[in-house]
Formats: sequence, C-alpha cells, structure tokens
Amino acid sequence: MTEPNQSRVVIVGAGPAGIRAAETLAAVGLRPTVIDEGARAGGQIYRRPPDGFTRPPSTLYGSQAGKAVALHTAFDGLVSAGRIVHLPRHSVVALADGTLHAVGDGGSRRIGCDRLILATGATDRLAPVLGWQAPGVYSLGAMQIALKAQGVAMGRRIVLAGSGPLLTLLATQLRKAGAEIAAVLDTAGMRGQIAAFPDLAVRPSFALHGLAMRARLGRLYHAGIALEGIEATDTGVTAVRWKDAAGRMRSTACDAVGLGWHLKAETQLADLAGCRFAYDETWAQWLPCADCMGRAGDGVYLAGDGLRLLGADGAEVAGRLAAAACLSDLGLPVPDVAADLKRLDRLERFARGIARAFPWPADQVRTLPDDTVLCRCEGITAGAVRETAVYGGAEANRVKSLGRAGMGRCQGRYCQLAAADLIAATAGLAHAGDAGRLRAQAPVRPVTIAALLEGE
Repeated sequence: MTEPNQSRVVIVGAGPAGIRAAETLAAVGLRPTVIDEGARAGGQIYRRPPDGFTRPPSTLYGSQAGKAVALHTAFDGLVSAGRIVHLPRHSVVALADGTLHAVGDGGSRRIGCDRLILATGATDRLAPVLGWQAPGVYSLGAMQIALKAQGVAMGRRIVLAGSGPLLTLLATQLRKAGAEIAAVLDTAGMRGQIAAFPDLAVRPSFALHGLAMRARLGRLYHAGIALEGIEATDTGVTAVRWKDAAGRMRSTACDAVGLGWHLKAETQLADLAGCRFAYDETWAQWLPCADCMGRAGDGVYLAGDGLRLLGADGAEVAGRLAAAACLSDLGLPVPDVAADLKRLDRLERFARGIARAFPWPADQVRTLPDDTVLCRCEGITAGAVRETAVYGGAEANRVKSLGRAGMGRCQGRYCQLAAADLIAATAGLAHAGDAGRLRAQAPVRPVTIAALLEGE
C-alpha cells in the first residue's frame, strides 16, 4: 500500500471540481498540489474579485452565493492549514511522462506527479457571425468576468446573442448592475426549448429560476432568431442585424455585443495526457472518454466541465468522484460515492436537456457568407476554409496545416467547431465529427521561449 506522503498527486484547476477533489484527497492525509490560472480559487463560475472589492457575494453570485462562499471557505481553509500546495496564477502549458510544465508569476517550473486530476473547466463556445471581429464584440464569458471581477459593464448599450443559460443569466446580471440591454437574441426556437422541458424538470428549481429570469427580460428576449451580421465602423460596433422567428429583418443599435452558445470543454491537456476522445452529437463537440468515476487513463482522472458539461453542481460531484477513484487506485480509504453516482445521473439528464433546448447553430454556421471571418486570430474567412477543404481534403488537421485556420493564439478553441461544420458541409459529410478534431499541441497557451527553457 502506498503511503500518503509518498504519493505525488497534482490537480489542475481550482474551480468547483478541483476544490472538491483537493478536499477529498486531503481528508485521508494526501497533500495534493493544486495549480490554477486564477489568483484565487473559485473557477470562472465562482470567480472572486480582487481584495478590497466591496460588492457582497449575494450581488456577485445571486442565488448561488451560499455555494460560492462554501467552496471559497473550504479551499482557503486547506491552504491555511498547509494541507494542500496551491500554485495560483500558473498555467500548465505542457505535460509528458508524468511531468507538468507550468508557467506563472514566479517563472517556469516542472512538476512531477504520480497521479493527475484534470479539472480544467470550459470556455465560451462561439459561432462566427459576419462582422464579429469588430472592436466591441466580446464573448458572454468575458463580459461576465469583467462584471464579477471589476464591476464593469462592457458597453453602454449592449446586445447579447447566442443561446444557453448564460445568455439570460448575464442579461439579468447586467441589468441588475445598471447596464442598458438593448436586446437578448436567442438562436434556439421556443419549440425545441419546450420539447426539452421534461429533462429540465428533473431539476425543477433551476428550470423555474431560468423561466423567472426570462420573464424579467420581457420584450427584450427574442427566441428563434437568425443572426445576419454585426455592423461597425473603425471605432466599434454600431448595430446588430437579425431576423426574428417570423423571418422579418430587424436591426438593433448598440455599442457592444456579447456572443456565446453555451460552453466548450477545455480538453487540450487531456489530449496531451493521452486520453481517448469521441464526438458527442448532443453537445456537438469532441469530448474525452472516462468511466463514471472519471478514470481516463493510467493515473489520469478527469472532473468537471472538461469532461462532462454538467455545470457547477455537477463539477463538485465529479471532483469528489475523481478523487475517490484516485484514492482507490492508490489503495487508500475511499469515501462512499453511491449518492454522488446517483446524483450524477440526474445532473447529466438535465445537462443534456439544456444541450437539446439550446443547440449549437450548425445550420447558421454551414451557410455563412464566404467573407465572414471564421478564425479571428489569423483572419481566415469561411470561403478560405471551404476552398482549403476542397483541394486539401475534408479533415480538420489538413485544413489547419494548409489554410492556417486554428493556428492562432487561441489554437482553435474558438474556431475549430465552426470549421468542422464548414468542412463537413463542403465535403457532404453527415456530421461535423466526421471531419475529425484538431490535435492538441504543446504549449497549449501562448508562452515565451524563455519561459519554456526555464524550469526547476
């Protein structure tokens, strides 16, 4: 049996999944190392503002304030008691052969581990829109981070467009903070949302809370719309053109636009760790494969939205399960996980209901005008991707290598899903998954050569 102090366990991410995983490991005497890009634990959903920020948790997190404070308190207690090693403001940019390369405020370091729990979370899922490269266009997540971390509304008159729970949540939060919302444009139709309600009803309080937020938006909310384009000058956004559910052309004046279609799992490190992937039709993206406990390879465990897009509550459950799997494999005492496994089934049903109610707008993406910028990092248009797919072959990595879509600073995080749809449509493939997925490469974040050459 392995002694606790001989086991080097590293957790990447200090959101709800990473916090609960660390808590579970520490409870049996392990002292894991937690690496996180944030200055303070909490993840994106429970992001904490800087010291001295005066807005109370009830304002920052709304109905989830109690959960946020509980997670923050639990993690801070582990750090102050010396039961975990916390490396804030550090990004893991590469991993191989049991060694992680992390870059942070204090420079670069190499960290060895016997067991690795990846709780990397998710990022905004973006669909290209004609004109979305203009100044003043942000992701919904970026707008929410600015609001939570600094109390700033990104714009004076704002249009929010896309689909998913964050669309209406952010609109409600911005209005509560005093921002002017000109329109909330949802590409998901009401019929699909109603059809998914039986799955959403397994968490009635959440479903009712979402409906209440929708009701408060009133006539600002429009379902079943089609985005036509974003109008802008050299200095910024001026309006959003869209068609309503009846097909009528509309234009809404604004000086800022927030875009987002729910979430995309952050899977680059899972790829480098050798995890297997499969295309999920419901979520319309490639996701890593793992068992119900989060085991995804030899000594590798996945938890949270980087594995299944189950939200903050699901991430807490998955974090405990991944840690329990790690403890079991180490021959250490394992907590009872029966209740968590049962709850996970219910959370997954609800999450898949969300995915069906607010789907990825594949038809909109496949019919983008040729002059729409698809890869904002490299300035690659939809027409260029179509041309590359014709002469280079209908496979994502070939299109990337020949046409540069996905080669920019974001490494395809924000364009590869749309590119796959365009490749599939051009080649007559039935599903975007048939175009393959971009292979992750180190470093998974932009980093200086000097930082890569450093290390302990």
